Amino acid sequence: MTSKIAIVGCGKIADAHVEEIRKIPSVQLCAVCDLEPIMAEQLATRYSIPGWYFDVAAMLDQEKPDVLHITTPPQSHLALTRQAVAAGCHVFIEKPVALLHRDVQAIIAAATGAGRKLSVNYWPNFEAPALELRRLFETGALGSAVHVESFYGYDLAGEYGMAVKRDPEHWVRRLPGRLFQNVLDHVLNKIVPFLEDEEPLIQTIGYCGDGEGTEARPGQLLDELRVMLQGAHVSAYATFSAHARPVGHSLRVYGTKNTAHVDFAARTLVLDRKQGFPSALGRLAPPFLVATDYLRQGLKNINSFSHARFHYFDGMRRLLTEFYLSIERDSPPPIAYSEILRVSSMMERIFEQVYPEVFA
Repeated sequence: MTSKIAIVGCGKIADAHVEEIRKIPSVQLCAVCDLEPIMAEQLATRYSIPGWYFDVAAMLDQEKPDVLHITTPPQSHLALTRQAVAAGCHVFIEKPVALLHRDVQAIIAAATGAGRKLSVNYWPNFEAPALELRRLFETGALGSAVHVESFYGYDLAGEYGMAVKRDPEHWVRRLPGRLFQNVLDHVLNKIVPFLEDEEPLIQTIGYCGDGEGTEARPGQLLDELRVMLQGAHVSAYATFSAHARPVGHSLRVYGTKNTAHVDFAARTLVLDRKQGFPSALGRLAPPFLVATDYLRQGLKNINSFSHARFHYFDGMRRLLTEFYLSIERDSPPPIAYSEILRVSSMMERIFEQVYPEVFA
C-alpha cells in the first residue's frame, strides 16, 4: 500500500524533501501547503505535485496524508505537530525541532500520546560513512569511546548565509540561540550516541570571528562557538565556525582501540589504528594504511556516484526510507526520542551561556 505524504512549509529546504521523497517508490507526495499561496503553487508546479494549499487544516482534511513533513520555521512546529497527529498523521520535522526544550518535549509527547511516530531531519547521520562509523563502534572495532570532536563549518557568504546577514528580521535572528540554533543540532546529534549522560558538564564560549569579541554589535551575529562537554566516561568538543576554511563538516571519535575520522564533505571514513609493529616499522606503516582507507572510500564513492547515490541529500533519502519503514512495520523510528531530547537539552544549556539575557 502506497503511503501519502504532504509537506507544510514551501521554503528552500522543502525542495530537498520533495526530491528525496520522489526517490522512494513506496510513497506518494500528494500535496504541499504554505501560508503564502504563491510559495505553495510554485513548488507544486515545479514538481508536478497534485495538490497545493494555504490552509494546513484544509490540506489535512481533504488529502488525509499518512505522514506530514513540517519544514516551517521552528516557532510553528509544536502547533503543527499537534494538528498533524490529531488528524492521524505521523510527523517528519525539520531541525531545529522547536524554540525551547520544553516545546521539544511537548512535540514528542504529542506524537507518542496520539500513537503516531516522529522523526527529525538529522540526515548527515545517515550518510554512508556515518553508518559505517556506527557499525565499527557497535562491533567493538573502536573499543569504548573516550573523546569525541564534532566540527561544523558555515559559509555566511553563501546564498542562505547572505539572506540571514542582510535581513534583520530573518526568522533565524529571532531564535533564542540566533544563528547557532539553526545548525547546532547537526553538531550535537553526532556526539550524543557516544556521550550518553543526561546532564554532562557544559562550558561554552561564543564570539564574533571578525575580532569584535564575545558581544555582538546591534544587528551583528555571533558566528563562532566552542563547547566543551564532560560526561562520566566520555568528553567532547563541539565547534561551529563561520570563518574556518575550507568549510568543513567532520566527526572524530577517539576509542580505546582505534580512532575514526569521518569527513562528511568528502564522504570518507579513515582509521588511526593502534600499531602492532615495532619502532621504525610502526612509523612507516600508518601512511600506507590511511592511503588504503582513502582509496577504498574513493572506490565506494565512485560506485555510489555510478548508481545515483552520491547526491547532496542522499542521507535524507536513507533516513526517510527507514522512517517510512518504521511506520509500515510499526517498529521504533530510526532516531531514538531520547537522543532528540538530549540534543535539545544540550542546546538550551549552551544558549543559556551564550545569550543569558534571552533566558533571564
